[in-house]
Amino acid sequence: MAMKQALVDLNLPTHETVVVSGIGCSGKTPHYLKTYGFESIHGRALPPASAINLVNPNLKVIVNGGDGDGYGIGLNHFVQAMRRNFDLTYLVHDNQIYGLTKGQYSPTSAKHTISKTSPAPDGSLEEPINPLRLALDSGATFIARGFAGDVKQLTELIKQAIQHKGFALIDILQPCVTFNKINTYQWYQQRVKPIEVAPDTKEKAWELMGQWGDEIPTGIFWQEEKPDYRSELSHVSGKTLIRDKFDDIDISKILEKMM
Repeated sequence: MAMKQALVDLNLPTHETVVVSGIGCSGKTPHYLKTYGFESIHGRALPPASAINLVNPNLKVIVNGGDGDGYGIGLNHFVQAMRRNFDLTYLVHDNQIYGLTKGQYSPTSAKHTISKTSPAPDGSLEEPINPLRLALDSGATFIARGFAGDVKQLTELIKQAIQHKGFALIDILQPCVTFNKINTYQWYQQRVKPIEVAPDTKEKAWELMGQWGDEIPTGIFWQEEKPDYRSELSHVSGKTLIRDKFDDIDISKILEKMM
């Protein structure tokens, strides 16, 4: 709902918007929007999204993934895309559990989480990663956290992320009502608190990103302006690397093989 409303508010032309997804609970997102869409494989949403941005800078590219998808199998792609500062908006549906594959613990699950792959009495033994701090260290130029239960705030965060020139991450606290019985909507509603004053230094942002307990801050933690990856590539900067017309391409033989 928040993403749809953000696209409506920004009045983005549907033919100039691309929604890319990985595999997981977020994987069907391109089906719900009247835009171009690309469904990738698990953990691999950012590479095709980066390619789309490189080929055609006129397109707004919005990537949807999950905590297991983006912070697990796709972690290296996540870090490299931020290092390069691709002009992408990355919306991570963070429910602190693997939802689609039925309840395994994920990279953001709390330590000692009991799950199918981390049974009692010990549960998971790894410390959860902090995606916001990882993004800050890796060079993301827009870092925010939203809550799926606060559609109004989340809509505004998505709008600002899309308008930002560079890599924008929004880690979205999105409860899995089926497999995560701890981090529920009610649990978050008692704890989330919008940031009143945005940090003006990375040190302050880092400190705020570490808060997780009775109060969980949401909003924009860090934002800065610097050249995105494509603008620094001298041989493609300012150019669109696609053909304007495709009328002369014959795909009939390919279709015959498929049928």
